[in-house]
Amino acid sequence: MATVLSPSRLRPRDVLRVGGAGLKTRPMRAFLSALGIAIGIAAMTSVVGISSSSRAELDRELAALGTNLLTAGPGKTVFGEDATLPTESVAMVARIGPVNEVAAIGKVPDTKVYRSDRIPEAETGGMSVQAAHLDLLGTVGATLASGTWLNAATSHYPATVLGASAARRLGVGAAGPDIQVYIGGKWFTVVGILDGVPLAPELDSAALVGWPAAESYLGFDGHPTTVYTRSDEAAVEAVRGVLAATANPEAPSEVEVSRPSDALEAQRATDRAFTGLLLGLGAVALLVGGVGVANTMVISVLERRSEIGLRRSLGATRGQIRVQFLAESLLLSALGGAGGVVLGIAVTTVYAGTRSWPSVMPAWAMAGGVGATLLIGAVAGLYPAIRAARLAPTEALATP
Repeated sequence: MATVLSPSRLRPRDVLRVGGAGLKTRPMRAFLSALGIAIGIAAMTSVVGISSSSRAELDRELAALGTNLLTAGPGKTVFGEDATLPTESVAMVARIGPVNEVAAIGKVPDTKVYRSDRIPEAETGGMSVQAAHLDLLGTVGATLASGTWLNAATSHYPATVLGASAARRLGVGAAGPDIQVYIGGKWFTVVGILDGVPLAPELDSAALVGWPAAESYLGFDGHPTTVYTRSDEAAVEAVRGVLAATANPEAPSEVEVSRPSDALEAQRATDRAFTGLLLGLGAVALLVGGVGVANTMVISVLERRSEIGLRRSLGATRGQIRVQFLAESLLLSALGGAGGVVLGIAVTTVYAGTRSWPSVMPAWAMAGGVGATLLIGAVAGLYPAIRAARLAPTEALATP
């Protein structure tokens, strides 16, 4: 009786070997196809990594600066005019039980700051002059880049502390006793320069002078324009509810209360929306890479018809031919995906380093990148694999 031999099965190691053989015979084509996949994956993973690093930096800033800062400022009257806060508003807000720190700034109207008295008045540079309480630095979490903050002595004399942006616009690199700026027709000595203040960005473009000096030298009327408060974390919402009525009991509706950390959270939401857009662009690049893989595999089938015919003649089944070409497509995509993930991590690390951010790459982004490439490889290689399996041995061997 004749014995029927069943075709041998391909072991996983054999599948990898026959799949990799096709890539080794055409290395440049394989490299270019994998590069298309790598670019798409690198774009997607780096976008996720940079966004995650940005959020980690924001969380670090909020942890350092706190989310318990509230501000109160004048809004509009019922007639649409600019309202004012009472001069006693700071003292009244300080009497709120859970409030730990209070400070204020007051804009000095019609007063500009210049580097010298030779600059035309119209060239203001978008800077303002603000009277400041001595407790302002600690209340808003500001730090000094150069010099010192105002004290009980300098707050009575023509001395100023410049915000970070104001110092750059004025060309002042460091504070010193011989560095002066021209404010309201008088020379003020620059005693300090602030770093950027994330929770109070209005200070960045301001020249800050002592409250008594602003009244003596610049005709300041003493009305605060922004009152900053720090309170117990658990009582922030309670303080927020009474802050307007406390700052201006006669017209609480004319007081605008805000929480600066909410603005940073809104910025993070905007970043997430922008990240979604960039991820869409990365997906398009990945799709283009998948088309490149499919094109490579189709050409590979056409060029290797004789090889396919020979293998079929030697007993290879249709399923084994399908597995061979599908494995080749998956290997090609996996190489591109792995390279793309590595490139995305490198881009994220370099960019985060230039911004002094923590470098964060979520594990799900890396796993998702490789998973996406395998999916793309399977889809891209499916049609060429089926086409190769359908070739009859005689037809394939007859191809020149």
